Amino acid sequence: MTKYIIRRIFWAIPVLFLVALVVFVLVRAIPGGPFDFAGDKSLPPTIVKNLEAKYHLDWPVWQQFCAYLLGDKICTLGKVSGSGGLIQGDLGPSYRYRGRTVNEIIASGLPISAQLGFLAMAIAVIPGILLGVIAALRQNTSVDYFATFVAILGASISPVVLGPALIFIFALELNWFPVARWGASAPFFLGFIPVPTAKFWLHAVLPTVALGSSLAARITRLTRASLLQVVREDYIRTARAKGLRERAVIMRHALKNSLIPVVTVLGPMFAAVLTGTFVVEQLFAIPGLGRHFITSVGNRDYPVVLGTTLLYGVAIVIANLVVDITYAWLDPRIRYE
Repeated sequence: MTKYIIRRIFWAIPVLFLVALVVFVLVRAIPGGPFDFAGDKSLPPTIVKNLEAKYHLDWPVWQQFCAYLLGDKICTLGKVSGSGGLIQGDLGPSYRYRGRTVNEIIASGLPISAQLGFLAMAIAVIPGILLGVIAALRQNTSVDYFATFVAILGASISPVVLGPALIFIFALELNWFPVARWGASAPFFLGFIPVPTAKFWLHAVLPTVALGSSLAARITRLTRASLLQVVREDYIRTARAKGLRERAVIMRHALKNSLIPVVTVLGPMFAAVLTGTFVVEQLFAIPGLGRHFITSVGNRDYPVVLGTTLLYGVAIVIANLVVDITYAWLDPRIRYE
């Protein structure tokens, strides 16, 4: 297992390199540039030229990419000093937010998006798997119909609709929770794990439910379908014929194998909510990372586009690695040699 993990980590390096290369080329192929407009006004050509020279956008594309990876000093043979490059963890300055680097933007937005993502996954995974198991074990009963109805309803109502409805009912009418914002003044353990203070939870309830409900619905439907398929397998009949208790048959044999498709979906799902969800963060005015994924493309803020995309790529790589490791725990027949 250790060799497999090390091999996967090494393979992640060329994958992330290709991601950086493709995104680097594509964002520069989009018509327009980062300094074409300042607000609603066009900048004079002289100012645009000076800004492009400041950020080295007048260099050849290959040299810009080299400087992004290795740093300005290495790619100019010591003639220019500046960014240390991606190899040193320097994602460069933002073109849109003057005086801020991409590292600072990610450092300020990622912890908040991670908090929202962890809470949303918590209310998605636990109720989702539990409801899916109950529905599968009570197939074609009123419990199954109710669970299926709730899952379909949750999957049909997107956060775009559910978020404003929650704000109107629970914030404006009942006045139980704040309308928007995030309890960022609450202390955090290890930088992103929220300490359960009253202010934090009051701000977290509505956006967490808006984001997690649709995820829980998907997990419920997948768990139910997967468990129904597994309980019809021959080895489940054999386990029952041997006289094992029904609880042992379900928990020890059926549930573990039925969770393999669920875990497969959880990997990219977790990476997506961890790095920020634009819709929910926009609805509840949460200063997370999600808005930077979207606005940086429209602003032609090349370093922010690259930084957020690489962050998402790293999250996907880590999530898929954890999923593969979990496979071996769920099914002992799986071996990584």
